[in-house]
Amino acid sequence: MRAENPVDRPRRIDRTLVRGVLVAAALLGLTGAGPALAEGSWTSYISNWGPGSESRRWEDADRDDVATSVTFQGCATGNNDFKDADLQIHKDVFGPDKSYGHRSNHCDTSTWGDQSAGIYYFVLEGVRSGARLWVDTVTTRY
Repeated sequence: MRAENPVDRPRRIDRTLVRGVLVAAALLGLTGAGPALAEGSWTSYISNWGPGSESRRWEDADRDDVATSVTFQGCATGNNDFKDADLQIHKDVFGPDKSYGHRSNHCDTSTWGDQSAGIYYFVLEGVRSGARLWVDTVTTRY
């Protein structure tokens, strides 16, 4: 049996430590550990929308606990007296699409909670103080 040289021992420990750190970092990356971030989002605008107008659709894979939300910034109506817009989130399914309820957006953020996996869109149900809606920035997070 060969006697171990004390000078060699720190190198083995350092290599083992480095390997352990690399393996741990790789596993954390694969499992998605870390801060909870929104799975997805998109930004657009609204121009001359009336009741019944629909947003683009997006796919929520439900890989996080982030609530679905729609944020409006820079809102106006035809008479420039914007009060609020009535929005409704729908899940695109076979047959009549499932509604997840109305929210009044006062040129701020409307939230519907964490949704299950699926394809979603929002509908403008109505505008108070005007018939048409313009929004400079629409941000949808899911």
